[in-house]
Amino acid sequence: MEVGQELILHKKTFLQLTTDELYELLRVRSEVFVVEQNCVYQDQDDDDQQAIHLWLTLGDRIVALARVCPARTHMQEISIGRVITTVRDKGYGKQIMLHAIDAAKECFGATHIDIEAQEYAKGFYESEGFKQSSDTFMLDGILHIKMTWKK
Repeated sequence: MEVGQELILHKKTFLQLTTDELYELLRVRSEVFVVEQNCVYQDQDDDDQQAIHLWLTLGDRIVALARVCPARTHMQEISIGRVITTVRDKGYGKQIMLHAIDAAKECFGATHIDIEAQEYAKGFYESEGFKQSSDTFMLDGILHIKMTWKK
């Protein structure tokens, strides 16, 4: 962490987001998923409007983000997705996932959460209590697995 800067959690519904916040969340998602990972896909999928959006800032910079979708939006069960860290190896990914799990329980009463994880990140999600629940599959040109967390 930078000296004098505090890590701040933001948690909002779609309607609570300001246009500047929405723009910045979408910009970061595009920067990581489309540009950095060289993956052409439709990020705006009509699930954002029902989701809880969480992000961590350090100063004015987003260092991690995620969204929590209610059941029967992105997936059949409550799900967490669009998980990103823009600063690696500082524990921000773990922090945003723990906040996302808490939000899923608090906002949607989750006892079961599904994710579509990029296969390379399996170990990270296992460390947060998720277990692989599908074979490997291709999604938007990247190998993924479905993983499940249960209370």
